Amino acid sequence: MDREAMLKKGVETPLFDIIIIGGGASGLGSAVDAASRGLKVLLVEQFDFGKGTSSKSTKLIHGGLRYLQQGNVKLVREALKERGLLTKNAPHLVSERRFLIPVYHWYEFPFYGAGLKIYDFLSCSYSLRPTAFLSKKETIEVAPQIRQNELKGGLVYSDGQFDDARLLISLAHTATDLKAVCLNYMKVKELVKEEGVVKGVVVEDFFTKKTFLFRSKVVLNATGVFADAVRHQDNPDARLMMAPSQGIHLVLSRKFLSQDTAILIPHTADGRVLFVVPWHDKVLLGTTDTFKDKIELEPKYQEEEIQFLLKEATKYLEIPPERKDILSIYAGLRPLIRDKNKPTKAISREHLIEISAGGLITLVGGKWTTFRKMSEDAIEACAKFLKAKWKRSKTERLKLHGYMDAIDRDDPLLPYGSDKEIILKIAEENISFAKKIHQKLPYIMAEVVFAARHEMAIRLEDVLCRRMRALFLDSKSTLEAAPEVAKVLAAELGFDEDWIQKELEAFHEVAKNFTP
Repeated sequence: MDREAMLKKGVETPLFDIIIIGGGASGLGSAVDAASRGLKVLLVEQFDFGKGTSSKSTKLIHGGLRYLQQGNVKLVREALKERGLLTKNAPHLVSERRFLIPVYHWYEFPFYGAGLKIYDFLSCSYSLRPTAFLSKKETIEVAPQIRQNELKGGLVYSDGQFDDARLLISLAHTATDLKAVCLNYMKVKELVKEEGVVKGVVVEDFFTKKTFLFRSKVVLNATGVFADAVRHQDNPDARLMMAPSQGIHLVLSRKFLSQDTAILIPHTADGRVLFVVPWHDKVLLGTTDTFKDKIELEPKYQEEEIQFLLKEATKYLEIPPERKDILSIYAGLRPLIRDKNKPTKAISREHLIEISAGGLITLVGGKWTTFRKMSEDAIEACAKFLKAKWKRSKTERLKLHGYMDAIDRDDPLLPYGSDKEIILKIAEENISFAKKIHQKLPYIMAEVVFAARHEMAIRLEDVLCRRMRALFLDSKSTLEAAPEVAKVLAAELGFDEDWIQKELEAFHEVAKNFTP
């Protein structure tokens, strides 16, 4: 992907079939779907791809046991199907993860067991390994750090795990492979209307401050928690749709979960589930549910959220995690659809598509697992609005960029899929490119170069937060690595020492939100 070439192509295209606003899961998913139908597609993102919610998930591709408990069988069945499709279409990015539900009361065996058997059944042909009942001894073997006092045993079931930002970049690659134009750092300043109907956008380049007019047959608003801001450009009186909820995750070392089986705690003090999940040789502990009346691009964790997670984890882990054990913290906003009668934890994760009087199509709600189906539905809605006979979606069987048949789960470059070979060649160009960016981080400098040359990474944050996941894994080590990474990035992009210093200052501001 080359941003300058993309921009040139965009400027030279007099009319797109569809313009998509938003470079998160739903936006890039929609770009892939539309491009798979042979449409002329433009996607614009105001910052970097995945800057918001889409890089800050629990890293799970799952049906959602909580939604089954709420009785939303339709959503669970749909999500389990999508889990299966994604496992087949992007095996380099999505893998099976076994989860343990520890049992401390005998009645929990039939209670949770029945629910998990239904979960297995709803998977149908997309099922992973079936649920298994474990004795106390077997439970301790798969999760030695589980609290053993009064432990009766456990149940293990399978779900999917992924790297959200890496999947997002794969979607961007896939869309551009299919001839879509995808531009990051392009902010929509104005919706263009013809006879009262939205027919394009005026965007401003974040770096040059130049403005560009792009026209299309239809415009799709896929901006997640920022959906209302775009809707109000179309209709200032439009009712608010979004009820954002903040969830934070703590990142800990593997001493708190030494084996590969994750832990799910089905009942926390606030009625949610708690996940303790291995990820990139670290452990994720999350998540919280805090209503937010202010939508922020970089939401900040609250001290009470940290204390809540530590307190809940202490109830189930032999070694209680403390604040000093936290390597990094990240916070994200869930794009929930407003329901004044329900707390955010009870709001459905189903998606909704709105067509305004001005012809703006808005896609809201949903979750990472169902992004493909959400995107398909959104593009179908666009076709219906235009009364156009577009080709059917091909995404159910579309292999995502980087797809490989042979998978080595121990390969640190696996998330790049077949692009791994390009990175290895870059590492041979210069001995310094083959070195790690930091002794405590799993990434090499060749990945920095690759991000600049092939993944439209323009800022230090793009590389260390989303092309790599360094800041998510260990904020202190990442800050130590940042100066050398900035030098390599600057050399690739043709920037000077002044740029390096400004980027380091900006990155330190972002890192404050990840630093415990």
